[in-house]
Amino acid sequence: MKKLSECRIDFPSLSRQYNGRHLVYLDGPAGSQIPQSVIDAISNYYKTCNANTHGQFVTTNETDDLMHGVRGKLAAFLGAESAETISLGQNMTTLCFSLSRAIGRTLAAGDEVLITALDHEANRGPWLSLEQLGIVVKEVAMLPNGVLDYDDFEQKINDKTKLVAIGYASNLTGTINDIKKASALTEKVGARLVVDAVHYAPHFPIDVNELGCDFLLCSAYKFYGPHVGILYSKPGALENLPTDRLSTQEQTIPYLIETGTLNHAAFSGAGAAIDYLESFGNGDNTRDRLISAMTAISDHEHVLGKRLYTKLSEIDGIDIRGLDFSEMNRTPTISFYKEGITAEEICKQLGENSICGWDGHFYAKRAVEKMGLLDKGGVTRLGISIYTTEEEIDYTVNVIKKFFR
Repeated sequence: MKKLSECRIDFPSLSRQYNGRHLVYLDGPAGSQIPQSVIDAISNYYKTCNANTHGQFVTTNETDDLMHGVRGKLAAFLGAESAETISLGQNMTTLCFSLSRAIGRTLAAGDEVLITALDHEANRGPWLSLEQLGIVVKEVAMLPNGVLDYDDFEQKINDKTKLVAIGYASNLTGTINDIKKASALTEKVGARLVVDAVHYAPHFPIDVNELGCDFLLCSAYKFYGPHVGILYSKPGALENLPTDRLSTQEQTIPYLIETGTLNHAAFSGAGAAIDYLESFGNGDNTRDRLISAMTAISDHEHVLGKRLYTKLSEIDGIDIRGLDFSEMNRTPTISFYKEGITAEEICKQLGENSICGWDGHFYAKRAVEKMGLLDKGGVTRLGISIYTTEEEIDYTVNVIKKFFR
């Protein structure tokens, strides 16, 4: 079992310097850095077995085995029943649009879909597009502290609700939503539950069966892999959906929602990313080792996130949006606002000091709008990843302090 404290040597990009200092990557919520093992997996695929699937020769057979193996690894990562529950795609947004179009064909005008004000637009826009079919889309409100209003949730879900789309965790405030509560409410009215786990997946273990969701989406590039999307479908949930597909496509799960030729090299990297995460855990099988590893990662990141939150809170005039770190009820992603200084100005200053941070709304546009900050340039967002260090946090806070003076 590898030690988390030794992970930095695995990431070639961490050696890069800018303006005389190693880059500080606090941009993980938008995409993590990649370990050498993942880079090697992608490269080796091109070197040894670059081919399309389902042929009668060695490299195509190896590609078939590779892709099935990757689905199995992703199933273990999500606690899914089998490789056949894992569909693959270009990215989470594309998969979610494909899912919304398919489900939309099963709905009738007047049916209702429930989304939230806290969600990333990738789990809002695809469902809002169903309004053109006469579907009624309602929105669960967000409280000032960046938490969903569950009273409003209960008031708005009803017998007309056919689907609820909710994020597992907010990429803006770090808030972890109560998916089990959402599952109980949707089950009560017989609705489908779609969970966006893109921001949650890099930080905590996931068990789709415990969540009780029908569909769950995530992206490998958030957990140290390449830019590809993943869709989990509960057994029986995808089979009868009228998805967009060619007559020449395979007409069985998990291929029903996949179109064209997938990026096999990238998915070899996604499988390697799971292997990499597994290397930090212990246990008798892949699933146990992944749970162990992700639990250790979440504990490690929570300590660093709390350090960043506490030090930022001590700076006069900083308005941090989201819960504190008194409980394990948020991801290690921190967004803040400073009156009189735009997030863009702050991030430019950070960038000149070799710190990678993000400004804006990060596609959580509705949440930033509800905060009254959309026309003010949004917020500054800093995120902790597996390779973040205490020294990097302290350096970043000192740069911010100096700039604000």
